Amino acid sequence: MEAVVITWRELLIVVVAVLGLYVAELVLLVRWIGAPGNKPWKRALQPNAEAQRLSRLNAEIVDLREQVSRLESDLEKLRSASAANVSPYNQAIHMARQGLTASEVAIACGISRGEAELIVALYRKLRI
Repeated sequence: MEAVVITWRELLIVVVAVLGLYVAELVLLVRWIGAPGNKPWKRALQPNAEAQRLSRLNAEIVDLREQVSRLESDLEKLRSASAANVSPYNQAIHMARQGLTASEVAIACGISRGEAELIVALYRKLRI
């Protein structure tokens, strides 16, 4: 087996290379800290600003929840009002305008076949 021999010159080259890497890392760190907005110690010194920001966000969430609640109640009112206005005859007229047959209209709307035939006859003529 051959022994590995390291001379002082090779050892000096390795030490200089390692020191060069540390110096390069130090330079990059100083540049990063010197960049605008990259001051971690200033961010740590301003917990009040973060607390204020969090408080504003919480207030905004409360406002948005109230708005959603009002919109949901308005939507429910509209749904109940529109459900009251839809009669089987209005639905039958709409279906007749779409081109459905009298049998289909009668079954879907729960009206008699004669009523469905009358509606289909009247509203198909208006469509032409």
